[in-house]
Amino acid sequence: MELVVGRVAKSHGVRGELVVEVRTDEPELRFAPGSTLVGKLPRSKQTQQYVVESAREHSGRLLLRLDGVDDRDVADALRGMLFVVDTADLPPSEDPDEFYDHELEGLTVQLGDGTVVGAVKEVLHSAAGELLSIKASEAFPPAGREILVPFVTAMVPTVSIADRLIVIDPPEGLLDPE
Repeated sequence: MELVVGRVAKSHGVRGELVVEVRTDEPELRFAPGSTLVGKLPRSKQTQQYVVESAREHSGRLLLRLDGVDDRDVADALRGMLFVVDTADLPPSEDPDEFYDHELEGLTVQLGDGTVVGAVKEVLHSAAGELLSIKASEAFPPAGREILVPFVTAMVPTVSIADRLIVIDPPEGLLDPE
């Protein structure tokens, strides 16, 4: 299984720099000069390896130069590329309140009274924070619809990877269909 650690948002300048949306807590490790990144274009199963030439912060963004990406045209062709790592290569988190996205995907989500809300389809990363995208169960019709729950302690008090369970405490109306 793969975990996304960054996404190419666009090119920057004329010398092939890339603006990268960082999706890792360790950008200084993942994007260090000399490190190898595995890139995958959306809707493609093929991957390609890139060596980081340089990385720098500019106006709150990561600007990345990769070996072989020397001009704007080549950089533009990489727009949307995802940089991924194999989840088998990741060390376990030392913080009991931190989780990798792939650890949460597929977990059963229920209310405190045991009512099954559904299962986590994916974890969405937005400027406002993380959201759990939950595929609704029959108990929350229409079954299969997407329910978005902010991944904050106030609404998600319990996460048990071992039990494959997440307990949520949503405010009134959050689970209602629109």
